[in-house]
Amino acid sequence: MDATTLRAFRQGVYGCFARAADALFEVADALLTAAQPRSFVELSQAPGMQRRWPSLYAALRDGRVERDALRRLFARYLPPPAPGARLVLALDTSPIHRPEAHTAPDRSLVYAPDVPGGASPVRPGWAFSAVVALPDPVSSWTYILDNRRVPGGETGATVGAEQLAALLPLLPARPVLVADGFYGTATWVAATGALPCDQLLRAKRTAVLYRPAPPPTGKAGAPKKDGPRFQGSDPATHGEPDAAWQGTDARGQAVAVACWGGLHLKARRGVAITAIRIVRAGAAGTKRDPHEAWFWWLGGALPPLDTLPGLYARRFGIEHGYKLDKQALLWAAPRVRTPEQFARWTDLVAAAHNQLVLARPLAEVRLRPWDARRRAASPPQVRRAMGPILAWVGTPARPPRPRGNSPGRAPGTVVRPAARHPVRPKVPRKAA
Repeated sequence: MDATTLRAFRQGVYGCFARAADALFEVADALLTAAQPRSFVELSQAPGMQRRWPSLYAALRDGRVERDALRRLFARYLPPPAPGARLVLALDTSPIHRPEAHTAPDRSLVYAPDVPGGASPVRPGWAFSAVVALPDPVSSWTYILDNRRVPGGETGATVGAEQLAALLPLLPARPVLVADGFYGTATWVAATGALPCDQLLRAKRTAVLYRPAPPPTGKAGAPKKDGPRFQGSDPATHGEPDAAWQGTDARGQAVAVACWGGLHLKARRGVAITAIRIVRAGAAGTKRDPHEAWFWWLGGALPPLDTLPGLYARRFGIEHGYKLDKQALLWAAPRVRTPEQFARWTDLVAAAHNQLVLARPLAEVRLRPWDARRRAASPPQVRRAMGPILAWVGTPARPPRPRGNSPGRAPGTVVRPAARHPVRPKVPRKAA
């Protein structure tokens, strides 16, 4: 990849900004070049940032982003997988906590990770659903294809299904989607079973599937629509697996994979499901790292069984990508009032994140004394080298036009308190 690709991508991003394009683009560049900013307003001190700090919030308030065009742009510049490898996607939601933002509309109770024992695992805030292309091996080098806020009253599954339906026609090949147990439900299968995408979904051990219906007996009454049941937590319903494999993982621990095909959900009989059981001797045996885990495969032919444990493990790349966005790219930092403003900021973060991926071959990384010498460059290390790269490829943004000081409010203006908005209750998950 050369500088022409990065320059064309940046020009395309600029073209997706329908209003306040110069200010929005300059904020994104400040995000790439600021030296370890700890707050959103510190981006105004970034090299090359010609606008003053009030312009940061003004850009998010006044700007407009053509999201459909941005999605098409991201898909067009998606880095291809390695020769012979398939494109692997991940889908998940991430919370933006706003517990004290009483004037922010459409807050709902979103997941709060790593809370103390006995504490509530939810907080008021917004949730965003992301579809990303996963790297191999697992790292934070994800490539964001789409970001969308989950409105109050909806779930990450409904929004994720809409994202996939809009994104898949833009991709060059049929991908594999890996997703956690939140998506291993009948509702998700019904919404996405017909999409041109293979899926490896984490599933509950207690989920009930059914074998094909037996042939009609000719007796009076309606024929059976479902065959014998299959439940992961009930070994008596398993029977002999259709295929099995035993081997070791990268740490030399024993791994066993078995699968049962030709299954379906009673709520979606037309979608064929293959149930997969993976047993790992080296697992911790906890809820997050169980010895036995169950998965569903939807779509085309099942990949070789020995590749399935590593295929699902790639899903954790999206978690590393979220960590990069929140820690290095300040995704959760701005205290804007409306979710629409934060959605614009999310688009800027995604554009900056993807520029790091595209600029990776161009970066001359200068390692610090404590940086590992034998590892590939990380996104924060490439970010430290973005200043010379952006100066080389240039910017389509125009410089600001000073307009003097604001006249302020007119005499006699009455400033009323901002409206307060209640927190929406958490949307219950639909039964599997």
